[in-house]
Amino acid sequence: MKTGILLSNLGTPDAPTPRAVRAYLKEFLSDRRVIDLPRWKWWPILNGIILNIRPRRSARNYQKIWTEAGSPLLNHSLALRDALQKALPDTPIALGMRYGKPSLKEALLQLRQAKIERLIILPLYPQYSATTTATTFEAVMRAFKHCPALPEMHFIRDYHDHPLYIQALQQSVEDFWQTHGRGDKLLLSFHGLPERYVQQGDPYLAQCQRTAQLLAEALNLKPEEWQMSFQSRVGLEAWLQPYTDATVKNLAQNGCAHLQMLCPGFACDCLETLEEINLGARQLFLNAGGQRFEYIPCLNTQTPQVLLLQKLLNCFDNQDAV
Repeated sequence: MKTGILLSNLGTPDAPTPRAVRAYLKEFLSDRRVIDLPRWKWWPILNGIILNIRPRRSARNYQKIWTEAGSPLLNHSLALRDALQKALPDTPIALGMRYGKPSLKEALLQLRQAKIERLIILPLYPQYSATTTATTFEAVMRAFKHCPALPEMHFIRDYHDHPLYIQALQQSVEDFWQTHGRGDKLLLSFHGLPERYVQQGDPYLAQCQRTAQLLAEALNLKPEEWQMSFQSRVGLEAWLQPYTDATVKNLAQNGCAHLQMLCPGFACDCLETLEEINLGARQLFLNAGGQRFEYIPCLNTQTPQVLLLQKLLNCFDNQDAV
């Protein structure tokens, strides 16, 4: 059977402008998997407040990290697709963003035109969440709603504790240490999630904890040498804790002079890593009394990540469990 691969990531605005960011946020925040409030309650908040205030602020943040080539997340994702395509030259691979462009529909149309018979869907989220992985799977199925012939489908749910994933993170950190030395503390920051999502059964928290613990063990870190936290919270309800911004500030105020940060929940660098962590957390740490801050980049197109994805895809192509 001819196999095609769909790589998926969250998405990005087309440009670092309020107008482009507003369109992106509207699509993103209209997803019921992301915001599960009743529509009668959420629409006035979204359309009356958030989409009139947040796009300008978010656009300024995007402008800080935007490159001549465009969006860092899109560029890293495309480069990762290209690296994987080079490793699997006979298998058509398409990149589709859950929100924004290139869309999942565009990517799936490209694969259908290649006359695939089997489809492997690989969302670039190491840890599963209904707000990321599940909504991607649902969007893929909607895209096939009027398709007369469905391909055989395989969904890769997560890879949060896959040995090659942990090894890739370990090698990335150790390579960074060889060049920059070791800090006093390694802070592992994951994207946040409202606590009630976990209370309702989302396994995201447990998978983040598992990733962090396995990485700490692989690096032979003592308990006092590492910590995990959660970033990017919005709104007034309780999110997963400890919060990254408060943690960074507390570490600086309590004697941590040299802080290094890694974001193991992101396959590719994006706004949340480049602006929120490398710029925002850095400034917060230094302002609170810290002396040296270093951000360890995401895996992006590093060879261990390409080998990890290739292994995941080969396992599913051979119809073996990962």
